Amino acid sequence: MDSIAIWIVAMVVLTLLGVGAGYIIALRTSRRNASSAANTIIDEARREAEVIKEKKILEAKEEEMRLLAEAERQINQRNQKLQSAETRSRQRELQLNQQQGDLSRRKKELDQRATALDNREASAEARHAEADSLVQQAQEQLEKISGLSAEEARDKLVESLKDEAKTAAAGYINDIMDDAKLTASKEAKRIVIQSIQRVATETAVENSVTVFHIDNDEIKGRIIGREGRNIRALEAATGIEIIVDDTPEAIVLSGFDPVRREIARLALHQLVVDGRIHPARIEEVVAKVRRQVEEEIIETGKRTAIDLGIHGLHPELIRMVGKMKYRSSYGQNLLQHSRETANLCAVMASELGLNPKKARRAGLLHDIGKVPDDEPELPHAILGMKLAEKFKEKPEICNAIGAHHDEVEQTSLLAPIVQVCDAISGARPGARREIVEAYIKRLNDLEQLALSYPGVLKTYAIQAGRELRVIVGADKISDEETERLSAEIAKKIQDEMTYPGQVKITVIRETRAVAFAK
Repeated sequence: MDSIAIWIVAMVVLTLLGVGAGYIIALRTSRRNASSAANTIIDEARREAEVIKEKKILEAKEEEMRLLAEAERQINQRNQKLQSAETRSRQRELQLNQQQGDLSRRKKELDQRATALDNREASAEARHAEADSLVQQAQEQLEKISGLSAEEARDKLVESLKDEAKTAAAGYINDIMDDAKLTASKEAKRIVIQSIQRVATETAVENSVTVFHIDNDEIKGRIIGREGRNIRALEAATGIEIIVDDTPEAIVLSGFDPVRREIARLALHQLVVDGRIHPARIEEVVAKVRRQVEEEIIETGKRTAIDLGIHGLHPELIRMVGKMKYRSSYGQNLLQHSRETANLCAVMASELGLNPKKARRAGLLHDIGKVPDDEPELPHAILGMKLAEKFKEKPEICNAIGAHHDEVEQTSLLAPIVQVCDAISGARPGARREIVEAYIKRLNDLEQLALSYPGVLKTYAIQAGRELRVIVGADKISDEETERLSAEIAKKIQDEMTYPGQVKITVIRETRAVAFAK
């Protein structure tokens, strides 16, 4: 047993020794292989490094050569520029030398001329002194001969020249006026007359009262009512004074607002026809009639716009146009006046080669400032212009509305056309009327204005205020001054007075010799 165990141990030891020897041999073999591979890699790396080194050296040499060539090129360019600059400087130096020589030569010439001028100036001063002495002697001789000093003669000469200049100016003015009348007045008259003839006009006079006719006087009592309650209710609902007097078969409606008078007239008519007249019924009928009149106003505005061929008006402007039917100016119905002005504007614009549609639109809207819903403290032309601007009308239309009474500056050709046509419509015979007192006062002011001028003896306003005859003293005003006086009076009337149409001023100067045979 002991020998077997020993043998087994020996075998184990031999086996372990054999395995260890094999492992050692394998390690040595792999170490030799790794060493040889490493040497191979190192050799290859060295060779590649040599190649890269040579390549970089070549690239560096090429870059150096390129930089040297570029530097050489720039140096050559700079040398060329320096050479050209040097050449130019030499040429400039030669030119300056030539100019300096020319300047020296010119300086010598100028010095010679200055010397000659000094000599001439000395001789001229001597001659001037001699001429002054001769003029002084001649002046003294003239003063002795005429008996006037030089200042007095100068003043008389100036006065005579002023008179001659005034006379010549008046003559030139007359010539210019005659030429203008021959050329412009004829054509203007033709256009205006043709425009007037092509527009049919009507004469309409509105009062501040409306007469309501009734079949018999028994209705008056029913309108008044018990203790006057019906008439008071009617007046309170309409704002119109109702006058029931002894006038047979008539009741007078008095009020400054034509719309209110129309509402009162229509309401009274319905009440009389219906027969039921009491305060509750009166208020109901008046409210109904007010709505009807408002609808009629809008319908009138639409119909007017359609008749005139005007499109695109704002609804509020249409309502204002309709309200013109119930307004009057100096007795002339405002809607009729606006329609007439619109037609005149269209005709005149077409004659002048302008847009007749714009002119008709401006003519229709030129007086909308007279029918606003509120009453601001503004001239109606300015108010109308602001309303047109508010409702998006074009700038030339707004300017024509605002400038038709010269409140604002005219900036378009439509403005003078509207102004002229407004004057034509308002100044035609029968279009407008005045209160007697205002008419008499205007004529008196016209005569007194002309009497305020010196030399005026008498004045007479004739032709219903359309002409002013001015009689002057023959010993106080000359013939030339009469023309100037008529122009001054016309300008003052135009600046200070308000009147329809135009006023003709005629200055009369005459000399009368009276003798008696006995």
